[in-house]
Amino acid sequence: MDSTIVNHIEMTPGICGGKPRIAGHRIRVQDIVLWHERLGYSPDEIVSKYPQLTMGDVYAALAYYHDNLETIQRDIAEGETLAHSLEQNTPSKLLQKLIARDDSKDSVSS
Repeated sequence: MDSTIVNHIEMTPGICGGKPRIAGHRIRVQDIVLWHERLGYSPDEIVSKYPQLTMGDVYAALAYYHDNLETIQRDIAEGETLAHSLEQNTPSKLLQKLIARDDSKDSVSS
């Protein structure tokens, strides 16, 4: 790995699932990629929204992504699959409360 990227990107087992992340932070490379590629944030906007990051951090994450495209894209896809599965299999507590509230209103008005 390029020495500039090594100064900005690290992987530690047990932190962020061992995924590449900004050194000293819990912000993963894939997070920066998603903000940049999917949400359309420029590197300046990312640093503005996350002032703990430097421009060097953001550009190093993007460079790391382009050097490891398949791996990062797979990590993103796996995360999306997990999120979708959790949405499908985990009932919404808010929805449950709203249904219970509506049921109690119905029983009061009967």
